[in-house]
Amino acid sequence: MAASIQRSLQLRKSLFLRLVPQVVSVQRGYVASPAVEKFAKYGGRNTVTALTGDGVGPELLACVQKVFRFAGAPVVFEEVEVDANTSDSEYLNKALLSVGRNGVAIKGNIATNHDSSQVSMNVKLRTELDLFANVIRCKSLPGVSTRHGNIDMILIRENTEGEYTNLEHENVSGVIESLKIITEANSTKIAKYAFEYAKKYGRKKVTAVHKANIMKLGDGLFLNCCRNVSEDYPDIEFNDMIIDNASMQMVSRPQQFDVLVMPNLYGNILSNIATGLVGGSGVVGGVNIGEDYAVFEMGTRNTGMKLKGTNTANPTGLLLASCDMLDYLGHKKYGSLIREAVLNVLNEKRIHTPDLGGQSSTTDVIQAILDDIKPGTKA
Repeated sequence: MAASIQRSLQLRKSLFLRLVPQVVSVQRGYVASPAVEKFAKYGGRNTVTALTGDGVGPELLACVQKVFRFAGAPVVFEEVEVDANTSDSEYLNKALLSVGRNGVAIKGNIATNHDSSQVSMNVKLRTELDLFANVIRCKSLPGVSTRHGNIDMILIRENTEGEYTNLEHENVSGVIESLKIITEANSTKIAKYAFEYAKKYGRKKVTAVHKANIMKLGDGLFLNCCRNVSEDYPDIEFNDMIIDNASMQMVSRPQQFDVLVMPNLYGNILSNIATGLVGGSGVVGGVNIGEDYAVFEMGTRNTGMKLKGTNTANPTGLLLASCDMLDYLGHKKYGSLIREAVLNVLNEKRIHTPDLGGQSSTTDVIQAILDDIKPGTKA
């Protein structure tokens, strides 16, 4: 079964390489692709895989679908059940086949069982589909009260290697060896992606985050790759920062950061810190992007399990991710329509769920967004 999936994915990739120029660009701080012909499209509507996830994932995906239907967005969702309790190969294969067929997915957060020997479903999706870059934008929102203001940073995280390669073994009883993999090819790839991002959208500085003072070979290789790539972009300032100092600087003076490029684990940590600085996981969307596939989700992978069924989860982050998905599919008119309504409800009407100090329910927020779309002309 796994071999047939790999053949299917490879066939799809080779077909698109022949027929469609592989162009990756960025829209509104996220990733968009003008090569929209490569996505599954029937009757003028794109088919998108919806991976249910854990906790409030299914509830928030239902919110996205409701807003899309109301706005008339030309997207059909193919729902695939994937969560922490469906971590066997059968469910992963269904998810991979669906994303391979459609090219684009949106997902709820999938929890990882710490006590299980199973590899994280999140990691499997990223590695099997070669979603080499995780991209999130953390920007201050005028309607959300936070300790720091004037934040606007892009965090670009290498998504397929580092500590998350899951290469561990027990040498002798009580001694675990865990391998961190850093390659020149992937480090150069993510560095170039970050600089191309900065160049295309007028960003002024790229900061590489590392621990090369201690891990001189692995992190040293990552840093050297970033330095080498920076030489091809003389108009963009480049600096580097050790991960522990970067963490302190982010919580004390986050305004200094513009674009950050990081190996896998450091990117995970700093993305969570940056998300917290602008209001938390409920207000930030993100994407895992590869040459052929894109999976959109909330900016951080907190499942919201305790909020399940309470009607108090904040739908903003996943809705913003869905707007970026519409841009990526070439439906920018619909993406702008929904995004403006979401941000107006958040910043101007200040209809907030409890995570932002408000008293409104998930249903209240969604209804306010629909009301905001209603007076205008639907796309």
